[in-house]
Amino acid sequence: MKLKIGYKALINSATEQIETIGLEQAQKLLEDSSAVFVDIRDVRELEREGMIPGALHAPRGMLEFWVDPESPYYKPIFGEGKRFILYCASAWRSALATKTLQDMGLPNVCHLEGGFTAWKQANLAVAEKVSKASKI
Repeated sequence: MKLKIGYKALINSATEQIETIGLEQAQKLLEDSSAVFVDIRDVRELEREGMIPGALHAPRGMLEFWVDPESPYYKPIFGEGKRFILYCASAWRSALATKTLQDMGLPNVCHLEGGFTAWKQANLAVAEKVSKASKI
């Protein structure tokens, strides 16, 4: 089977069309009540590695349903005009998810350059366990 586009080209294309924020800007947004960090990693990764403090855990498989007001799984936080910063372990999945949400029409969505791996390597704050507050 011959693919029309490989995963590297797909990620590069998505990255060119979305906003990416760096660690310094992301760290400043931690205290901004209009910004919501959205962790799209598997729950086992969160339990093992922690997460950005106050982040919302939204499994990648459900994110599109949570954003769509016509979905029975819609979560109202996505209609509140907040800025959403998506991240995963290394950022390639969050780039694709950000592009998908942007294509769906969600305004103010971006992704974290380097993902959670870069966040941890920079020794930035990490919440060790998934809190109930981080779930919708």
